[in-house]
Amino acid sequence: MTNRILILALLLLAMGSCASEKDYLITIHTDYGDMHAILFDDTPEHKENFVKLAQDGFYDSLLFHRVIKDFMIQTGDPDSKNAKKNAPLGSGGPGYNIPAEIKQNHFHAKGALSAARQDDRVNPKKESSGSQFYIVQGKTWTKEELTTDMEKLGTTAQQLMARSDQDSVKQMLFNIYQNEGPEAYGKKLMEMKDYMEQVMSVDLSKTISPERLKAYTTIGGAPHLDDEYTVFGKVIDGLDIIDKIAEQPTDRRDRPVEDLKMSVEVEQIPKKKITKLYGYEYPKQD
Repeated sequence: MTNRILILALLLLAMGSCASEKDYLITIHTDYGDMHAILFDDTPEHKENFVKLAQDGFYDSLLFHRVIKDFMIQTGDPDSKNAKKNAPLGSGGPGYNIPAEIKQNHFHAKGALSAARQDDRVNPKKESSGSQFYIVQGKTWTKEELTTDMEKLGTTAQQLMARSDQDSVKQMLFNIYQNEGPEAYGKKLMEMKDYMEQVMSVDLSKTISPERLKAYTTIGGAPHLDDEYTVFGKVIDGLDIIDKIAEQPTDRRDRPVEDLKMSVEVEQIPKKKITKLYGYEYPKQD
């Protein structure tokens, strides 16, 4: 009897070990090619939900309904299937949300697979859409940009321009914004950072982890989304497909002029094979 129990225990241990050595390879088929992705184990509710929807065929023939160059491409709205050209999209879902699983070790570098959600005014718990997700394209950033509190910089600029002794600065910034646009205005604020810190007696710096700093200054991403949305996976092959989709013309609602369909395929294969095929190194288990 004791030997049978021992054998059963060893068998269960072996089965558990084999299961842990496999993972889901996510293939996102698009009109411009395939992207391969993995989903994170430490966002289990998002992983389980995504796999189930994909296996059930939920994502088949849905559209990338929101595309913004240098930012992200978004899909997963079931209302986009066979949607008319003028149909407003972005509100559909499976009828439920998923509790937020926001982790410090996951951030919005290029290729991040993240859950869309409603904003904080109606969704203070930052719950994720049950089906809609976006893939980050973003852009590269300088170290100075990443170590500056951009929101505080903008607020300080407004306070500076409200001072009577800064009328010339106010006029200069107003002219830049009106004649050259928001991007040039933001660049000028960065150039004036030291001046604003001195005049307004504020500290406009912020800290960022070395991992995030390296990623955002090399492959790029969307750092302003960090710690606000659940990142539950990443594209490990096919980053160029994101770029191709992001290049497509869009209408005023950011919907591509030409429908861009996608579907999702899920396959459970050995982790070693995923590493061999796509170069993704799994985090070491403690």
